[in-house]
Amino acid sequence: MSSPVKLHHRTPWQEFWYRFRKNKLAVAGLGVILLYVSIALCADLFYSWDFIVGNQIPNAFAPVGTRARVDVGGKQVEHLYILGADNFGRDVLGRMIHGARVSMIIGFVTIAFAVLLGGTLGAIAGFYGGVLETVIMRGADILLAIPNMLFALAIVAAMGPSFQNLLLAIGITSIPIYVRLVRASVLTVKDQEFVEAARALGARDGRIILRHVLPNCMAPVIVQATLGIAQSILSATFLSFLGLGIQPPAPEWGNMLSEARPYIISAPHTLIFPGLAIMTVILAYNLIGDGLRDALDPKLRK
Repeated sequence: MSSPVKLHHRTPWQEFWYRFRKNKLAVAGLGVILLYVSIALCADLFYSWDFIVGNQIPNAFAPVGTRARVDVGGKQVEHLYILGADNFGRDVLGRMIHGARVSMIIGFVTIAFAVLLGGTLGAIAGFYGGVLETVIMRGADILLAIPNMLFALAIVAAMGPSFQNLLLAIGITSIPIYVRLVRASVLTVKDQEFVEAARALGARDGRIILRHVLPNCMAPVIVQATLGIAQSILSATFLSFLGLGIQPPAPEWGNMLSEARPYIISAPHTLIFPGLAIMTVILAYNLIGDGLRDALDPKLRK
């Protein structure tokens, strides 16, 4: 008599990871982002802040792989410029690493802010409807009618260039898309039987929204948030390139490009390497977004 066949059922997380890892490009993108995040978290272990913002004029435009004497805390030590030096003799690689930390913070903080605020407004609009929905959605429509970069530029120009204002500007311009996305998802979920069952058992609206509605709306939000991080980093880079974001000598990929622009012929390494870093991170986040879309909702593939 043959032994019974054992059926192995995957948990939701196992099923998600099984689908996600089938997309090799998405896994590669995840590896790239984990590498960047790890380096960004350990930035001070590689290069001290004082070193990468301090001038080393004698070593200005040092080529890739140059060894030179630098001043560190009043002492002259030998230093290897792995990716060369910029117009002030500052280490390009060191500034890129510290700039990666700034970019990652901007991406995560602005999208977390947009998801929390936009998601809350979208959930309220979709769940309650009526006049409240009309007011919220018309406000979102007005913000969506203004180009994101133009709106962010106007906010920073009005409030002044600073790290906090940059976060606020990008966060505000990212809110409307999550309002519309969460509202649309809530509308498809709120009349489901499990929601009606929770309401019949006496659950309050807040509990129904948090415990039953929002968890079933997260798949498209997670995908959009991943793509949104890439867009936030790109927006911050653009604003810093225009001089309205992170101000020198603090390193940020956008202001590194701005400072390197006049020297694109004489010192191309000062522009090429930050540009490659931006391109790599944006591409990696987009690949992860595609992988998450396929893993969380395979029906969207087509």
